[in-house]
Amino acid sequence: MGSRFADIEAKKYRGRCSTMSKEKHQAAPAMRSFFSNRFIQAILLSGLFLQLGIWVRNFAILLFVTEQTNKDPFAITLVSVAEFAPIFLFSFIGGAFADRWKPKRTMVLCDLLSALSVFAVLAALVYGGWQAIFFATLVSSILSQFSQPSGMKLFKLHVPEAQMQMGMSMYQTIMAIFMVLGPMLGTFVYFRFGMDTAIAIMGTSFLLSALVLAFLPADPKTGAVPSSNVMQEMKMGFRYVTANKLFLFMGAFFLVAGLGMGLISPLGIYLVTENLGLTSEDLQWFTAVNGIGMIFGGAMAMGLSKKAGPQAMLLTGFVVSALSVAVLGSVHETWPAIIAQFAAGLMGPLIHISCNTLILKNADEAFVGRVNGILNPLFMGAMVLDMSLVGVLKANLPLSSIYLIAAGLFTVGALIMLPMLRLRPANGIEKIPVAEALH
Repeated sequence: MGSRFADIEAKKYRGRCSTMSKEKHQAAPAMRSFFSNRFIQAILLSGLFLQLGIWVRNFAILLFVTEQTNKDPFAITLVSVAEFAPIFLFSFIGGAFADRWKPKRTMVLCDLLSALSVFAVLAALVYGGWQAIFFATLVSSILSQFSQPSGMKLFKLHVPEAQMQMGMSMYQTIMAIFMVLGPMLGTFVYFRFGMDTAIAIMGTSFLLSALVLAFLPADPKTGAVPSSNVMQEMKMGFRYVTANKLFLFMGAFFLVAGLGMGLISPLGIYLVTENLGLTSEDLQWFTAVNGIGMIFGGAMAMGLSKKAGPQAMLLTGFVVSALSVAVLGSVHETWPAIIAQFAAGLMGPLIHISCNTLILKNADEAFVGRVNGILNPLFMGAMVLDMSLVGVLKANLPLSSIYLIAAGLFTVGALIMLPMLRLRPANGIEKIPVAEALH
């Protein structure tokens, strides 16, 4: 009897080993094919150069304006306005044009124009016109609203559907790394080498990104130029989104997620000084914990890309974010707050990657730019709206109550997610045909 039992267990063990061996052999070629993809190589290297230029730009310009204006709050606010205002004004317009234009050419031209605007600012600085520094931020931010949806179209063209989530995870990991290193890098470049060198690094980074993207596969021939004008195509984009249940659900949780983020984003300084009893200088280290969480979150999302669908990852992101925010607002000890902050950072990439994957998998190629251009401003608009109300709320409510309201909003996002778990092609709810959506 014992011998028979031992034989059965040995067979089970050999079976498990065989299965693991097969999975390992299957995973290795998959990873090799992923990293040998010319598009993946180019887009990741381009992302590296872009993140370098963006973070040096953000912090060098902020520090430069602070010095030039003697900490004038209006001038400092203009830096943020120049960076974020184009998201509202140009996101949907950029998405509509990205659907009309060739994506590779659009991205290369946007990077070249960004570099040109930066070098124009450098020339202005030589002749004493430092106010032109706002121009570089504004132009670069506007152009990114055309470049980013074009990048998503290229993902859909050149990355197999099974590898989309992994590709997004890799790109998000690069962004997360710069969330931690970027502020230190931008500050170091400015104080060590000065504004002229910082601007030269920005311009060179954009040029290198354009050079890398130039080696991408050629844009596919699209045939005839669309007969409709841009306004007609924007209306078609709205009809396409509203005809798709999945995008309607996504619009709803983009809205509540933006409301939740808008409540807590400006309150970090109060959380550190009031709840935790630390100094305002400690905020940078507390923020770095969030960035480190994002790095691990990007790696975790990459590992889960083969095992979990985007809906499941998105639901997990909202549930854990709600719990983390609730803990952050309630505790007065440093270590529990650090753990909650890390957990919140860990979930950020899961939410971001899952949203982009759902758009790429479910939007028709001709509408990727417009879908992205409609959903993203919902998040940003809600966030900025709530940020403008935080001062009033802080004056009338305890900090813990505001954080609990934000946690409640993330919980609503998780509830909105539940019906999306059933929206799968296997259940007959796949992408809506373009013709059906527009009539």
